[in-house]
Amino acid sequence: MPPSLHTRVTEDVGRSIVDGTVPAGTVLLSDEIERRQGVSRSVIREAIRVLGSMGLVESVKRVGIRVLPPSSWNAYDPTIIRWRLLGPGKGEQLRSLTELRSAVEPMAAELAARHAAASVAAELMDVADLMRAAGDSGDLSSFLELDIRFHRLVLRGSGNEMFAKLDGAVAAVLSGRTDLGLQPDRPHENTLQLHAEVAEAISGARPQKAREAMERIMRRTYAEVQPTWAADPTSAL
Repeated sequence: MPPSLHTRVTEDVGRSIVDGTVPAGTVLLSDEIERRQGVSRSVIREAIRVLGSMGLVESVKRVGIRVLPPSSWNAYDPTIIRWRLLGPGKGEQLRSLTELRSAVEPMAAELAARHAAASVAAELMDVADLMRAAGDSGDLSSFLELDIRFHRLVLRGSGNEMFAKLDGAVAAVLSGRTDLGLQPDRPHENTLQLHAEVAEAISGARPQKAREAMERIMRRTYAEVQPTWAADPTSAL
């Protein structure tokens, strides 16, 4: 199904802001966007409303639509993450999200081993088994879906509502790694085993084991994607 008109406009304008084609401080006019995109004013209003909710733009009375700097963006918005991964900021985006995951997910695994419901622990075991089957068969599409599901379960199983809200960002970066060709053709045996160990530790209520296994997953992930940002300087905000 083709995207709706406002989705297309949101995508075109949003990506041009995120990739820097339209820099911060630029004032966009609804009439110009309407003419360029060939859509109605109501479509433009809806697209601008969505971009405003992401922190990309603000409507200024009697001025127009002002493009906001990256410091105003919702850095956890999955759509912004996807756009950054598609543009020149992909290395910086991968770095920041991988560092965030490395800090959060081991603690989430430890907490899940303490607090996750039995149904969540059982589901994690099932998903780990399915990941192994998909990995062994080389079904990367299914593996990606299962990998996203696995990490979402760990974050939600932690019992920390703020960790749970990171699931969209984690899903976006896992999908982005696949889209960018940064995943191996077939998941490493070590990766499959570590996911199984996390699931087993959570199911067995062994917090330290769960943390250690997730730390090993994140160290491997960091090593695999670090070359994408190795040449980019990291600066203070």
